[in-house]
Amino acid sequence: MVTRRLAALVVALSAVGCSLGPRSVEQTRLRYNEAIKTTTEQQLLLNIVRLRYTDTPSSLSITSIAEQREIVGGLRAIPFFAAAGAGDFGGFRGIVLPQVEASGAVRPTLSYTPIDDSEFTRRLFTPITLDGIAYLGKTTWPISTVFRLYLENLNWVSNAETASGPTPRTAPEYAEFLAGIAALQRLRERSAATLHYQEREDKSTDGVAATDGTPAAAVEAVKAGFEYRKDDKGAWSVVKKRQQPVMRLGKLAADDADLLAFCRAFKLDATKRTFDLTTEQLDPYLAGSPETGLVTLDLETRSLLQVLFFVAHGVEVPPVHAASGVAPMTYEPDGRAFDWSQALGGLFKVCWSEGRNPPPCAHVAIPYKGYWFSIDQRDRDTMATFALLVELSRLELGAKAGTAPILTLPLGGR
Repeated sequence: MVTRRLAALVVALSAVGCSLGPRSVEQTRLRYNEAIKTTTEQQLLLNIVRLRYTDTPSSLSITSIAEQREIVGGLRAIPFFAAAGAGDFGGFRGIVLPQVEASGAVRPTLSYTPIDDSEFTRRLFTPITLDGIAYLGKTTWPISTVFRLYLENLNWVSNAETASGPTPRTAPEYAEFLAGIAALQRLRERSAATLHYQEREDKSTDGVAATDGTPAAAVEAVKAGFEYRKDDKGAWSVVKKRQQPVMRLGKLAADDADLLAFCRAFKLDATKRTFDLTTEQLDPYLAGSPETGLVTLDLETRSLLQVLFFVAHGVEVPPVHAASGVAPMTYEPDGRAFDWSQALGGLFKVCWSEGRNPPPCAHVAIPYKGYWFSIDQRDRDTMATFALLVELSRLELGAKAGTAPILTLPLGGR
């Protein structure tokens, strides 16, 4: 009897232990992965909705997950006394009843780090660099999506600049920018426009005569990232090489409709086929511009926070919130409510709904102020934009991974 009980104990402990070791990785890794992905998307959408309501965004980063698993087993002998025979009230015999116990416990520990400190806030307000926008423009993301998200203006043509903060009272300017960017996207799809880098040389000094120390000076210049260059007259000068981002257009006919639309929108010289990309170098009123048109694409870029404010205007709000003033509204000159889909159509849209459960076709949904706000998984444009925002925001959030966690929660369970 005892042997059989011990065998049962071994079987029970094996059943509990089968979920430990490599098997536990199979059971939990993808579940944790899916949970982190889902909550990351929900957190980003929640912050976008908060900005639509001029509420304060806030974020937590999961810095670590530590899972502890254990199994506990035991064997007890319980004495039991029974009558020796029927009718024999004075005779008892004792027996021992073995009792087997086996249990398992899983105790994950999640470490959260608030990422609302001054360093993160500074980076949140820092506009993307010229190299950053050029890099994004060279990826497989549509150049129209990248430019619509990250440009305040191009050659001082406004991309709804007033939408880069809390909801403005009056309608923004955007139509000319959208027309030019749509033409650029068509050129890109025709392989008639591309972003790339050209090597340029900037002369740091005027020509100087060669001396006995020229070779040594040339070595030191190379160490500092410069180069000694000899001109046709035998004079030496110090130059520095740099990579200049440019927009190249293909061999297009002078009357190409997309070329003319692009150049007309951004006041470019339509005879040129190469335009340098610069940042905030043009005069705001284009003073001194050539009569034939500009030869550069001057960009004013947005920060991540400005991008989130911008797309937040694609959040549709319940009529009761619009009527009560809970959600700030933008108005046309005639007093009608401005339709933000005119500026954000084909880029980003968040729907609202009522009910106890999120909409069935929601890719990601969050509850806020008594309603559901969601991104429809059938809306390919919004899905693509949201995926780009998730990845770019993760670059900001990921920089906090090395800091010590402030909040650690042990979650016990069986």
